[in-house]
Amino acid sequence: MSNLPKIAWIGLGIMGSPMAENLIKAGYSVTGYTLEADKLERLAKNGGHAAGSIAEAVTGADVIITMVPASPQVEAIAYGPDGILAHARRGALLIDMSSITPQTSIDLAHAAADKGIRVLDAPVSGGEAGAIEAVLSIMAGGEQADFDAARPLLETLGKTIVRCGPHGSGQTVKAANQLIVAVNIQACAEAVVFLEKSGVDLPAALDVLGGGLAGSTVLARKKDNFTTRDFTPGFRIDLHHKDMGIVTDAARAVGAALPVGTVVAQLVAALRAQGDGGLDHSALLRGVERLSGHTTES
Repeated sequence: MSNLPKIAWIGLGIMGSPMAENLIKAGYSVTGYTLEADKLERLAKNGGHAAGSIAEAVTGADVIITMVPASPQVEAIAYGPDGILAHARRGALLIDMSSITPQTSIDLAHAAADKGIRVLDAPVSGGEAGAIEAVLSIMAGGEQADFDAARPLLETLGKTIVRCGPHGSGQTVKAANQLIVAVNIQACAEAVVFLEKSGVDLPAALDVLGGGLAGSTVLARKKDNFTTRDFTPGFRIDLHHKDMGIVTDAARAVGAALPVGTVVAQLVAALRAQGDGGLDHSALLRGVERLSGHTTES
């Protein structure tokens, strides 16, 4: 029998499914629960165990990992008679890899401590591709000892794994990450429209920009989306809208000005209001095209 910890995984979406599958490939026993039957079938097909409820998934688990869209979903799966805290064993480690508010993570850690359950907030960056390739950046908040215990497991999921401070710190760093990503995508989108309107060979231009100071992971990952206008979601505008709300609220609370970030947050919100919330966040290009009177929309 494997000496690896027994894993319960709650939330098998775009990110959660490939992450859980990477743990299975590494030899972990993974029992998963999610609301979508097809995602449970996918988990079972790839060697995991499908549970019929949160209680069934977490009972007896050494480590519980959650990956759901936002704070309300984390609270829904964690609390109440059917939630994680009611059924996880004392001493279990709960690793929440969702992107939520720092305060939600702090509150969860306090509530879990009363049940003898340890908690890390450990949101990720890298998108669907990073999840599939197991090269995510993982920013954690919580006790050093719990982080050290989780590190071998986290190294199966990501490439850059850093403890950023106490509970909630991982979420604060993730909020900063989402701010940088959104502003970067917006700048890239504006450059794309500028280049095309100027009659420049766009793929050639993006290649040379990527090799200089303007190069970034965002440009490398998203340039094909820009050139082909393929906005199949790797990370949806709806979720980035949520994250921009988190970072602007958190910045206001600590007195940090976000002059550019606030503008980009409004552009993300406008794109969502125009019906593009289900598209990849590289679809910020569509907003720039609309403002420029230059659109390739069908």
